[in-house]
Amino acid sequence: METTEALKHVTLEHIHQQLGAKIVPFAGYAMPVTYEGLNQEHLTVRTAVGVFDVSHMGEFFIKGPQAFELVQRLTTNDVSLLNPGRVQYSAFTNMNGGIIDDLLVYCIHQEEYMLVVNASNIEKDWNWVVENNVHQAKIENHSDHLSLLAIQGPKAILALQKLTPINLSEIPYYHFKIGEFAGFQNIILSNTGYTGAGGFEIYAPNKQIEQIWHAIFNAGAEFGIKPIGLGARDTLRLEMGFCLYGHEINDTTTPLEAGLGWITKLAKPFNASDILVKQKQIGVTKKLVGFEMIDRGIPRQGYAIGDGQGNVYGEVTSGTQSPSLGKAIGMGYVPIAYAKEGSEIFITIRDKFLKAKVVKIPFYTNPS
Repeated sequence: METTEALKHVTLEHIHQQLGAKIVPFAGYAMPVTYEGLNQEHLTVRTAVGVFDVSHMGEFFIKGPQAFELVQRLTTNDVSLLNPGRVQYSAFTNMNGGIIDDLLVYCIHQEEYMLVVNASNIEKDWNWVVENNVHQAKIENHSDHLSLLAIQGPKAILALQKLTPINLSEIPYYHFKIGEFAGFQNIILSNTGYTGAGGFEIYAPNKQIEQIWHAIFNAGAEFGIKPIGLGARDTLRLEMGFCLYGHEINDTTTPLEAGLGWITKLAKPFNASDILVKQKQIGVTKKLVGFEMIDRGIPRQGYAIGDGQGNVYGEVTSGTQSPSLGKAIGMGYVPIAYAKEGSEIFITIRDKFLKAKVVKIPFYTNPS
């Protein structure tokens, strides 16, 4: 259990408190989990625009002639496909093929990359980069100096465009620009996010983030902009079937088991790539699937998945009552024999075996 004394604090915490946010320990930080209520915040992002403070995330910069070689060897995706201004979803794997973390790789130019890692893994990831930096690339941990806001929703671009001369509609998905925003220079504007609702993520120095926050809310007022907590971030990402470290993925789960074969480029060498090549040849024995409840009940992480006769063969990794769909959904690992779409499975909820069925993910499809 995290203690208050041990928690780190984001720069905007005083603003979250002023706005009445419920602050909870999350990944070693004091973070806003809700403001007005999870369902309301979730639907604000799906229909209008909301702002998440995700400044707890970590940012590492890898620089110099050896930067490409280090990032290419550390990550599962193929960094050679990146041009300056592009972003790539990827993962670190340990020597057993397990996932150390999932991350974003930003190609600033061919000798500079920014790696964005999960808050709970900053120290572990940094140590891994240091340990593997055998060719002495220049590495810098900026996690304590950068803030990150995620402005998400179909009206996000309308609000943000008021604050920058950069044409945001010309930045494709998983691309970014560095330039002027809200009167500040050298701000990273990234067409990325974790909600499936569209929008941008903005990286800025801590000393500038409060002015940027207020500028965004002024610009978005006419579009019904609201602050959004991490509770809605979780339900939004779950509706999209996105993995969350510590739930769907961890140090003992391989990318192939987690359905992340698309970011695992086995034609290039990286840590434990030989193990994953063999796993692909043999075939995985378990697979991450999405499911929706047929019987009434809400699945939660750790609930058993089985055959309804008391035989357990899997476990729920994430589950919720979907605010967008009005039904209970979840993800979990099951043996390959039960992973086919339409398969009947049972979730143990309060000692009852409740029926569910395997469905294709994402659960939610953006109507636009």
